[in-house]
Amino acid sequence: MFFIIIILLSLFINKFLAKWLGVEKKEKISETSGKNIDRWGRGLILLTFLCTLPYAIEEDINVVKWYMCFFIVSFGFQSFMEWKYLKTSKQYVITLTYLLLALVIMYNVDYFFYRILLL
Repeated sequence: MFFIIIILLSLFINKFLAKWLGVEKKEKISETSGKNIDRWGRGLILLTFLCTLPYAIEEDINVVKWYMCFFIVSFGFQSFMEWKYLKTSKQYVITLTYLLLALVIMYNVDYFFYRILLL
């Protein structure tokens, strides 16, 4: 139920921001000159995350902070690439909004689950 609410909220925010900012068609970075930089950047972020994940799990039981760091770096890189290579679009604002939404949810996930389980 929690994840369905998050998905519906995400779709609503996407539609609202796309209309409000006038972002019509979602362009892709892979169709611009930044294709290789985007691919290498995402690959390096994922590789770094996967290589350091076992150490993060062993050191700290609360792994949510580690995922928050991954979301910040991943969405931050994506929004930077959208800002740099999709100048005519304002897609980077939608990506930054998703970053903020993901951070709020990840930071408060314990509270949400605690409230849902007690009700």
